[in-house]
Amino acid sequence: MSKIPLHMQESARRRQPSGPDSTTGVEARAEESLMSQYRKALRGRHYSKRTEKTYSRWIVRFIQFHHMRHPREMAEREINAFLSDLAVTGKVSASTQNQALAAILFLYRNIIGRDVGDLGDLIRARRPERIPVVMTKAEVKLILMQMDGRDRLMAELIYGCGLRLNECLELRICDVDFERNEIIVRNGKGSKDREVMLPGALKIRLQEHLNEVRRVHGSDLAAGYGQVPLPGALNRKFPGASREWRWQWVFPQERRWRDSQSGKQGRHHIDATVLQRAIRRAVDRSGLTKRISCHTFRHSFATHLLEGGYDIRTVQVLLGHKDLKTTMIYTHVLNRGPGGVRSPLDEL
Repeated sequence: MSKIPLHMQESARRRQPSGPDSTTGVEARAEESLMSQYRKALRGRHYSKRTEKTYSRWIVRFIQFHHMRHPREMAEREINAFLSDLAVTGKVSASTQNQALAAILFLYRNIIGRDVGDLGDLIRARRPERIPVVMTKAEVKLILMQMDGRDRLMAELIYGCGLRLNECLELRICDVDFERNEIIVRNGKGSKDREVMLPGALKIRLQEHLNEVRRVHGSDLAAGYGQVPLPGALNRKFPGASREWRWQWVFPQERRWRDSQSGKQGRHHIDATVLQRAIRRAVDRSGLTKRISCHTFRHSFATHLLEGGYDIRTVQVLLGHKDLKTTMIYTHVLNRGPGGVRSPLDEL
Protein backbone atom coordinates (compact mmCIF):
# COMPACT_ATOMS: atom_id res chain seq x y z
CA MET A 1 0.00 0.00 0.00
CA SER A 2 1.97 2.97 -1.33
CA LYS A 3 -0.44 5.57 -0.03
CA ILE A 4 -3.64 5.99 1.92
CA PRO A 5 -6.32 4.27 -0.21
CA LEU A 6 -8.35 6.68 -2.31
CA HIS A 7 -11.66 5.39 -1.00
CA MET A 8 -10.46 6.04 2.56
CA GLN A 9 -9.31 9.55 1.64
CA GLU A 10 -12.67 10.31 0.00
CA SER A 11 -14.56 8.92 3.00
CA ALA A 12 -12.52 11.08 5.34
CA ARG A 13 -13.03 14.19 3.20
CA ARG A 14 -16.80 13.71 3.30
CA ARG A 15 -16.69 13.70 7.11
CA GLN A 16 -14.31 16.65 7.21
CA PRO A 17 -15.66 20.20 7.57
CA SER A 18 -14.94 22.57 4.71
CA GLY A 19 -13.18 25.88 5.13
CA PRO A 20 -9.72 27.20 5.90
CA ASP A 21 -9.04 24.41 8.42
CA SER A 22 -9.71 21.60 5.94
CA THR A 23 -6.89 19.29 4.82
CA THR A 24 -5.05 20.67 1.79
CA GLY A 25 -3.36 18.74 -1.02
CA VAL A 26 0.03 19.48 0.57
CA GLU A 27 -1.14 17.99 3.87
CA ALA A 28 -2.51 14.94 2.07
CA ARG A 29 0.88 14.41 0.42
CA ALA A 30 2.48 14.75 3.85
CA GLU A 31 0.25 11.95 5.13
CA GLU A 32 1.33 9.78 2.22
CA SER A 33 4.95 10.52 3.07
CA LEU A 34 4.29 9.62 6.69
CA MET A 35 2.80 6.25 5.70
CA SER A 36 5.75 5.59 3.41
CA GLN A 37 8.16 6.22 6.29
CA TYR A 38 6.05 4.03 8.54
CA ARG A 39 6.13 1.06 6.19
CA LYS A 40 9.86 1.42 5.59
CA ALA A 41 10.48 1.43 9.35
CA LEU A 42 8.46 -1.77 9.75
CA ARG A 43 10.37 -3.47 6.94
CA GLY A 44 13.68 -2.29 8.35
CA ARG A 45 12.84 -4.02 11.63
CA HIS A 46 11.84 -7.20 9.77
CA TYR A 47 8.14 -7.09 10.56
CA SER A 48 6.13 -9.44 8.36
CA LYS A 49 4.18 -8.16 5.35
CA ARG A 50 0.97 -9.13 7.10
CA THR A 51 1.89 -7.03 10.15
CA GLU A 52 2.94 -4.14 7.92
CA LYS A 53 -0.41 -4.19 6.16
CA THR A 54 -2.39 -4.48 9.40
CA TYR A 55 -0.46 -1.79 11.28
CA SER A 56 -0.73 0.61 8.31
CA ARG A 57 -4.50 0.21 8.29
CA TRP A 58 -4.68 1.09 11.97
CA ILE A 59 -2.70 4.27 11.38
CA VAL A 60 -5.04 5.24 8.53
CA ARG A 61 -8.05 4.65 10.79
CA PHE A 62 -6.43 6.65 13.60
CA ILE A 63 -5.83 9.61 11.28
CA GLN A 64 -9.33 9.39 9.80
CA PHE A 65 -10.94 9.19 13.24
CA HIS A 66 -9.45 12.59 14.03
CA HIS A 67 -10.48 14.11 10.68
CA MET A 68 -7.10 13.75 8.94
CA ARG A 69 -5.09 15.58 11.59
CA HIS A 70 -1.38 14.84 11.49
CA PRO A 71 -0.25 12.54 14.33
CA ARG A 72 2.40 15.13 15.33
CA GLU A 73 -0.48 17.41 16.31
CA MET A 74 -1.99 14.73 18.54
CA ALA A 75 -0.95 13.04 21.75
CA GLU A 76 -2.24 10.84 24.56
CA ARG A 77 -5.72 12.39 24.65
CA GLU A 78 -6.39 11.61 20.98
CA ILE A 79 -4.92 8.12 21.26
CA ASN A 80 -7.12 7.47 24.29
CA ALA A 81 -10.21 8.67 22.43
CA PHE A 82 -9.52 6.45 19.42
CA LEU A 83 -8.79 3.30 21.43
CA SER A 84 -11.74 3.86 23.74
CA ASP A 85 -14.04 4.30 20.74
CA LEU A 86 -12.83 0.95 19.40
CA ALA A 87 -13.87 -0.72 22.65
CA VAL A 88 -17.16 1.14 23.23
CA THR A 89 -18.51 1.74 19.73
CA GLY A 90 -16.59 -0.84 17.73
CA LYS A 91 -16.88 -3.48 20.47
CA VAL A 92 -13.54 -4.97 19.39
CA SER A 93 -11.78 -7.68 21.33
CA ALA A 94 -8.93 -6.96 23.74
CA SER A 95 -6.39 -8.41 21.31
CA THR A 96 -7.64 -6.17 18.49
CA GLN A 97 -7.44 -3.08 20.70
CA ASN A 98 -3.91 -4.05 21.77
CA GLN A 99 -2.96 -4.48 18.12
CA ALA A 100 -4.16 -0.97 17.32
CA LEU A 101 -2.24 0.39 20.31
CA ALA A 102 0.95 -1.39 19.20
CA ALA A 103 0.61 0.11 15.71
CA ILE A 104 0.22 3.63 17.12
CA LEU A 105 3.08 3.22 19.62
CA PHE A 106 5.36 2.12 16.78
CA LEU A 107 4.43 5.26 14.85
CA TYR A 108 5.17 7.63 17.70
CA ARG A 109 8.34 5.93 18.89
CA ASN A 110 9.99 5.22 15.55
CA ILE A 111 8.65 7.86 13.14
CA ILE A 112 7.59 10.86 15.20
CA GLY A 113 10.28 10.25 17.80
CA ARG A 114 8.17 10.70 20.91
CA ASP A 115 7.19 8.27 23.62
CA VAL A 116 3.54 7.99 24.50
CA GLY A 117 2.85 8.69 28.13
CA ASP A 118 0.09 7.55 30.45
CA LEU A 119 -3.18 7.00 28.57
CA GLY A 120 -5.13 7.77 31.72
CA ASP A 121 -8.72 6.55 31.78
CA LEU A 122 -8.44 4.42 28.64
CA ILE A 123 -11.46 2.14 28.33
CA ARG A 124 -10.04 -1.33 27.85
CA ALA A 125 -11.84 -4.01 25.89
CA ARG A 126 -12.62 -7.00 28.07
CA ARG A 127 -10.44 -10.05 27.57
CA PRO A 128 -12.76 -13.07 27.70
CA GLU A 129 -11.53 -16.30 29.20
CA ARG A 130 -12.58 -18.85 26.62
CA ILE A 131 -11.72 -22.50 26.30
CA PRO A 132 -10.65 -23.34 22.75
CA VAL A 133 -12.89 -25.52 20.62
CA VAL A 134 -11.34 -28.99 20.48
CA MET A 135 -12.35 -32.01 18.42
CA THR A 136 -12.12 -35.60 19.50
CA LYS A 137 -9.92 -37.90 17.45
CA ALA A 138 -13.06 -39.44 15.96
CA GLU A 139 -14.29 -35.99 14.90
CA VAL A 140 -10.95 -35.15 13.31
CA LYS A 141 -11.09 -38.40 11.34
CA LEU A 142 -14.70 -37.76 10.32
CA ILE A 143 -13.87 -34.34 8.87
CA LEU A 144 -10.74 -35.56 7.10
CA MET A 145 -12.81 -38.29 5.45
CA GLN A 146 -14.90 -35.54 3.82
CA MET A 147 -11.77 -34.11 2.16
CA ASP A 148 -9.35 -35.35 -0.47
CA GLY A 149 -6.28 -34.43 -2.46
CA ARG A 150 -4.22 -31.38 -1.62
CA ASP A 151 -6.80 -29.89 0.78
CA ARG A 152 -6.86 -33.02 2.91
CA LEU A 153 -3.05 -33.18 2.93
CA MET A 154 -2.86 -29.61 4.21
CA ALA A 155 -5.46 -30.21 6.91
CA GLU A 156 -3.59 -33.34 8.01
CA LEU A 157 -0.32 -31.39 8.20
CA ILE A 158 -1.92 -28.72 10.37
CA TYR A 159 -3.34 -31.35 12.71
CA GLY A 160 -0.35 -33.71 12.57
CA CYS A 161 2.26 -31.00 13.16
CA GLY A 162 0.33 -28.37 15.12
CA LEU A 163 0.87 -25.73 12.43
CA ARG A 164 -0.83 -22.39 12.10
CA LEU A 165 -2.61 -21.90 8.78
CA ASN A 166 -0.02 -19.48 7.39
CA GLU A 167 2.82 -21.70 8.54
CA CYS A 168 1.38 -24.50 6.44
CA LEU A 169 0.81 -22.25 3.42
CA GLU A 170 4.35 -20.85 3.54
CA LEU A 171 6.21 -24.16 3.69
CA ARG A 172 8.98 -24.47 1.11
CA ILE A 173 10.61 -27.58 -0.29
CA CYS A 174 13.79 -26.98 1.74
CA ASP A 175 11.74 -26.98 4.96
CA VAL A 176 10.72 -30.64 4.64
CA ASP A 177 13.32 -33.20 5.77
CA PHE A 178 12.19 -36.72 4.90
CA GLU A 179 15.39 -38.30 6.26
CA ARG A 180 15.01 -36.81 9.73
CA ASN A 181 11.20 -36.91 9.65
CA GLU A 182 11.09 -33.21 10.47
CA ILE A 183 9.56 -30.02 9.18
CA ILE A 184 11.20 -26.66 9.88
CA VAL A 185 8.71 -23.85 10.42
CA ARG A 186 10.38 -20.67 9.24
CA ASN A 187 9.54 -17.20 10.51
CA GLY A 188 6.60 -18.30 12.63
CA LYS A 189 4.74 -16.02 14.99
CA GLY A 190 7.23 -13.67 16.61
CA SER A 191 9.69 -14.26 13.71
CA LYS A 192 10.82 -17.52 15.31
CA ASP A 193 11.84 -20.78 13.65
CA ARG A 194 11.04 -24.16 15.15
CA GLU A 195 11.15 -27.86 14.30
CA VAL A 196 8.11 -30.15 14.33
CA MET A 197 7.67 -33.82 13.54
CA LEU A 198 6.76 -35.06 10.07
CA PRO A 199 3.98 -37.64 10.59
CA GLY A 200 5.00 -40.98 9.14
CA ALA A 201 1.49 -41.51 7.82
CA LEU A 202 1.93 -38.54 5.47
CA LYS A 203 5.41 -39.23 4.06
CA ILE A 204 4.40 -41.20 0.97
CA ARG A 205 1.48 -38.95 0.05
CA LEU A 206 3.55 -35.82 0.64
CA GLN A 207 6.32 -37.18 -1.60
CA GLU A 208 3.79 -37.98 -4.32
CA HIS A 209 2.39 -34.46 -4.00
CA LEU A 210 5.87 -32.94 -4.32
CA ASN A 211 6.57 -35.05 -7.39
CA GLU A 212 3.58 -33.40 -9.06
CA VAL A 213 4.68 -29.96 -7.86
CA ARG A 214 8.12 -30.60 -9.33
CA ARG A 215 6.60 -31.57 -12.67
CA VAL A 216 4.65 -28.29 -12.77
CA HIS A 217 7.79 -26.38 -11.78
CA GLY A 218 9.70 -28.02 -14.60
CA SER A 219 7.01 -26.93 -17.06
CA ASP A 220 7.21 -23.37 -15.73
CA LEU A 221 10.98 -23.31 -16.14
CA ALA A 222 10.69 -24.60 -19.70
CA ALA A 223 8.26 -21.76 -20.44
CA GLY A 224 10.70 -19.20 -19.03
CA TYR A 225 9.01 -18.75 -15.64
CA GLY A 226 9.27 -20.71 -12.37
CA GLN A 227 10.02 -17.87 -9.97
CA VAL A 228 8.83 -17.54 -6.39
CA PRO A 229 9.21 -14.62 -3.93
CA LEU A 230 12.18 -15.13 -1.61
CA PRO A 231 12.40 -14.10 2.05
CA GLY A 232 14.42 -11.07 3.07
CA ALA A 233 17.22 -9.96 0.75
CA LEU A 234 17.91 -13.41 -0.75
CA ASN A 235 16.54 -12.38 -4.12
CA ARG A 236 19.13 -9.58 -4.31
CA LYS A 237 21.99 -11.70 -3.00
CA PHE A 238 21.21 -14.74 -5.14
CA PRO A 239 19.35 -13.56 -8.27
CA GLY A 240 18.82 -17.08 -9.64
CA ALA A 241 17.64 -18.65 -6.39
CA SER A 242 13.99 -17.81 -7.02
CA ARG A 243 13.92 -20.49 -9.75
CA GLU A 244 15.63 -23.20 -7.70
CA TRP A 245 13.60 -26.23 -6.65
CA ARG A 246 14.52 -25.93 -2.97
CA TRP A 247 12.80 -22.52 -2.69
CA GLN A 248 9.51 -23.51 -4.31
CA TRP A 249 6.31 -23.62 -2.28
CA VAL A 250 5.07 -26.99 -1.05
CA PHE A 251 1.54 -25.85 -1.89
CA PRO A 252 1.77 -23.50 -4.91
CA GLN A 253 -1.24 -21.80 -6.42
CA GLU A 254 -2.71 -23.27 -9.57
CA ARG A 255 -2.24 -20.14 -11.68
CA ARG A 256 0.88 -18.05 -12.13
CA TRP A 257 0.96 -14.47 -10.90
CA ARG A 258 2.16 -11.76 -13.24
CA ASP A 259 4.05 -8.60 -12.30
CA SER A 260 2.29 -5.83 -14.23
CA GLN A 261 5.44 -3.68 -14.32
CA SER A 262 8.15 -6.19 -15.23
CA GLY A 263 5.98 -8.76 -16.96
CA LYS A 264 7.59 -11.57 -14.95
CA GLN A 265 5.45 -14.52 -13.96
CA GLY A 266 5.73 -17.00 -11.10
CA ARG A 267 3.72 -18.85 -8.49
CA HIS A 268 2.78 -17.86 -4.98
CA HIS A 269 1.46 -20.28 -2.37
CA ILE A 270 -2.28 -20.93 -2.42
CA ASP A 271 -4.53 -18.42 -0.72
CA ALA A 272 -5.72 -19.09 2.84
CA THR A 273 -9.36 -18.95 1.79
CA VAL A 274 -8.91 -22.09 -0.37
CA LEU A 275 -8.32 -24.32 2.66
CA GLN A 276 -10.70 -22.39 4.92
CA ARG A 277 -13.57 -23.00 2.50
CA ALA A 278 -12.61 -26.65 2.02
CA ILE A 279 -12.70 -27.26 5.78
CA ARG A 280 -16.00 -25.39 6.10
CA ARG A 281 -17.55 -27.64 3.45
CA ALA A 282 -16.14 -30.75 5.11
CA VAL A 283 -17.57 -29.71 8.50
CA ASP A 284 -20.99 -29.11 6.93
CA ARG A 285 -20.94 -32.54 5.27
CA SER A 286 -19.84 -34.23 8.50
CA GLY A 287 -22.90 -32.97 10.38
CA LEU A 288 -20.84 -31.65 13.32
CA THR A 289 -22.21 -28.59 15.10
CA LYS A 290 -18.97 -27.38 16.69
CA ARG A 291 -17.44 -24.14 15.44
CA ILE A 292 -14.52 -25.72 13.61
CA SER A 293 -11.89 -23.79 11.66
CA CYS A 294 -8.35 -24.44 10.47
CA HIS A 295 -7.04 -23.36 13.88
CA THR A 296 -9.26 -25.94 15.60
CA PHE A 297 -6.98 -28.63 14.18
CA ARG A 298 -4.03 -26.99 15.95
CA HIS A 299 -5.99 -26.82 19.21
CA SER A 300 -6.84 -30.49 18.83
CA PHE A 301 -3.18 -31.37 18.15
CA ALA A 302 -2.10 -29.82 21.47
CA THR A 303 -4.98 -31.33 23.43
CA HIS A 304 -4.47 -34.84 22.07
CA LEU A 305 -0.73 -34.70 22.86
CA LEU A 306 -1.52 -33.82 26.48
CA GLU A 307 -4.12 -36.57 26.63
CA GLY A 308 -1.45 -38.94 25.33
CA GLY A 309 0.81 -38.16 28.30
CA TYR A 310 3.31 -35.74 26.72
CA ASP A 311 4.54 -33.04 29.09
CA ILE A 312 3.35 -29.49 28.61
CA ARG A 313 6.86 -28.15 27.97
CA THR A 314 7.18 -30.42 24.92
CA VAL A 315 3.81 -29.22 23.64
CA GLN A 316 4.86 -25.60 24.19
CA VAL A 317 7.99 -26.07 22.03
CA LEU A 318 6.07 -27.83 19.26
CA LEU A 319 3.43 -25.08 19.17
CA GLY A 320 6.04 -22.31 19.24
CA HIS A 321 4.51 -20.56 22.25
CA LYS A 322 6.73 -17.94 23.89
CA ASP A 323 4.95 -18.14 27.23
CA LEU A 324 3.99 -21.38 28.96
CA LYS A 325 0.81 -19.68 30.16
CA THR A 326 -0.44 -19.71 26.56
CA THR A 327 -0.04 -23.48 26.43
CA MET A 328 -1.63 -23.95 29.86
CA ILE A 329 -5.08 -23.30 28.35
CA TYR A 330 -5.02 -26.83 26.94
CA THR A 331 -4.64 -28.42 30.38
CA HIS A 332 -8.41 -28.17 30.85
CA VAL A 333 -8.61 -31.57 29.18
CA LEU A 334 -6.57 -33.15 31.96
CA ASN A 335 -9.34 -32.30 34.40
CA ARG A 336 -11.82 -33.75 31.88
CA GLY A 337 -14.26 -30.93 32.58
CA PRO A 338 -17.79 -31.42 33.98
CA GLY A 339 -18.24 -34.50 31.81
CA GLY A 340 -15.53 -36.28 33.81
CA VAL A 341 -17.29 -35.76 37.14
CA ARG A 342 -19.82 -38.31 38.36
CA SER A 343 -22.97 -36.65 39.62
CA PRO A 344 -24.07 -37.68 43.15
CA LEU A 345 -27.53 -38.22 41.69
CA ASP A 346 -26.15 -41.19 39.76
CA GLU A 347 -25.07 -42.82 43.03
CA LEU A 348 -28.50 -42.77 44.65
